[in-house]
Amino acid sequence: MPEARAYPTTKYQSYRAKVSDGKSVRVSVPANTTIVAGGFYELDGFFGTAMQSVTTGSGETSEVILNIEQAEYETDQIQTTKAFNAGDKIYFTAGKFTPEAGTAGENRLVGRVTQGKDQNNVIWFILGPQV
Repeated sequence: MPEARAYPTTKYQSYRAKVSDGKSVRVSVPANTTIVAGGFYELDGFFGTAMQSVTTGSGETSEVILNIEQAEYETDQIQTTKAFNAGDKIYFTAGKFTPEAGTAGENRLVGRVTQGKDQNNVIWFILGPQV
């Protein structure tokens, strides 16, 4: 029978805990802003779809939950005069998706088209990571 030996162990005290799965974030809504549930927005440096509707007035702020999960989404929130083809990178600017990066790269890269624009001006896309 083998000899039993004690193995040294070290205990570490951890005071940090997971607070979420990182699929959504709570962000600020600035004054004079209307957020519609299900729409895509860029707020506090995060990009995602709003989980509830919020309207703020002059001098008011609020909060909204943005779903930022990397998943496939469907939207008609696009610049309808542009072509969106499967595989295209997509960007977000002025409340709309566009396939163009912009002249100085000012449009935010948010994902890649998985199903091109149809007759109803709807696309499917994969939301990229938050960087």
